[in-house]
Amino acid sequence: MQCTHPDDRQRVLAVWQRAVQTGGLYETEQRLRQSTTGAYRWFLMQAVPFKDAQGTILKYIGTCTDIEEQKQAEQRSKTSEENWRMLAETVPQLVWASSPDGRVEYWNQRWYAYTGSSIEHALGHGWSQFLHPDEYQHTLTVWHHALEMGEPYEIEYRLKDGQAEGYRWFLARGMPVRDETGQIVKWFGTSTDIENQKRTEEALRQSQERIRALIDSNIIGIVSVEGEGEVLVEANEAFLHMTGYIQEDVRSRTLNRVKITPLEHAPFFQRAIQEVNARGQHTPLETELVCKDGSRLPVLVGSVIFQKRPRQIISFVLDNSARKELEQRKDDFINMASHELRNPLAALKMQTQLVRKRLEKQSHHEAATALSRVEGPVKQLERLIGELLDVSKIQAGKLEYLQEPVDLEALLHEVADTMQQISTTHAVVVRGAAPCTLIGDKGRLEQVFTNLISNAIKYSPDAKTVEIDLDASPEMVTIRVHDHGPGIPREQRDKIFERFYRVADPNQKAIPGLGMGLYIVAEIVKRHGGTITVDSEVGKGSTFTVTLPRKREA
Repeated sequence: MQCTHPDDRQRVLAVWQRAVQTGGLYETEQRLRQSTTGAYRWFLMQAVPFKDAQGTILKYIGTCTDIEEQKQAEQRSKTSEENWRMLAETVPQLVWASSPDGRVEYWNQRWYAYTGSSIEHALGHGWSQFLHPDEYQHTLTVWHHALEMGEPYEIEYRLKDGQAEGYRWFLARGMPVRDETGQIVKWFGTSTDIENQKRTEEALRQSQERIRALIDSNIIGIVSVEGEGEVLVEANEAFLHMTGYIQEDVRSRTLNRVKITPLEHAPFFQRAIQEVNARGQHTPLETELVCKDGSRLPVLVGSVIFQKRPRQIISFVLDNSARKELEQRKDDFINMASHELRNPLAALKMQTQLVRKRLEKQSHHEAATALSRVEGPVKQLERLIGELLDVSKIQAGKLEYLQEPVDLEALLHEVADTMQQISTTHAVVVRGAAPCTLIGDKGRLEQVFTNLISNAIKYSPDAKTVEIDLDASPEMVTIRVHDHGPGIPREQRDKIFERFYRVADPNQKAIPGLGMGLYIVAEIVKRHGGTITVDSEVGKGSTFTVTLPRKREA
């Protein structure tokens, strides 16, 4: 016993005594000290009793087999198993191990925490009771096929959540572990929670279905444009129907933006593309498409960028021909009505003035005064008809402009004096002395400031003053017209320069007008190379700012 490792002596002695007492076999593992080095090695001690004819044990005959390498291998295997189990308990997946026949021998703690099951219910084949009924049979079929073929195992299924009483999607993967001879000794695997991924996939699928429903509908034309050449790679039936092209034209990749849009509209599309690259989309664009038969179709186009590299843009195309036709009819009517009304109105104005003068000469002052009151509405009607004619000319691109030197400071004072004579309720004040001359149409610029001052007076009936500020630099002239009226709500400010738009305020008494003045003003300012903006605060008034260049490009 002196050669036996001290930690093994008690156990070895007990085994030996039991064998002697029972007359049975003796077998144990122990560490023996090597005499030369003093190191211990593991040995397998085995002995059998040798008996005489009467069955009396005469002696034991035994062997000592060196199993040091085997014990070291077992220790490495044990350490590896411990490390594997430690790893299995730290990863975020459900981890399992099974025997070669598929009976589960191990689940990590995450399994028990998720399912709320006991060890008895989880091991063996018990885990399958947690499968969703819809995936139960298919999952077992795939698992048994993997066991039979010895192939890696992968499947998606739902497992019952013991805490939430629902099911969550998992991705299960399993791999066979083989020994040196190629025989499967175990299966190791994981089940990864993919519930969020599945929900994302379902949301994407529903989104794609909605997009496909929109594309397949006849409500709006939809095209997909790719690359720097802006080639049409996909178009729905609505787009093809309105333009006359067919799917073969799209599949051939011969259609591009240049081919289906008028040459003169190229700058509009270039700005739209720049806006798409910067913002991911562009504001709706009124343009035309060249149809297959060469005709032009008025459309309203909006686009969004679908992917950047390679660039793919999705465009939505709305047939605008009905609206354009209606606008054309309206413009034609306005033009016709304006001309038809203008001549009799001019005759009426002339006759009224002649009658008033005759009555004054004949000392019929009361009648002359009454007749002079008629001249006011006649002048107002004359101004409205003039505005209708201007709108008609603007739409046709025929509003004429003179190019002459204009002393803007003198012009502002002239307009202010005229408006002061017409309106006695407000003081029209011009602030800022900046002698400046620019090239433009004096009559049209007078029309701009007359309209702005007139509006300031009309829309601030309770105020006492309207202020005009003049400021000039070597390059630009800036004029600001301030009023102290009710102000313009933010959502209406971008619309006030549109044709026929009127600011609506249910709390304010309606002010006569057709909503043409600011539209004409904005067009005149634009044609002079300038800009007009409005700043307004509800309850405190508005400021219209006109900026004009002193020198214009030829």
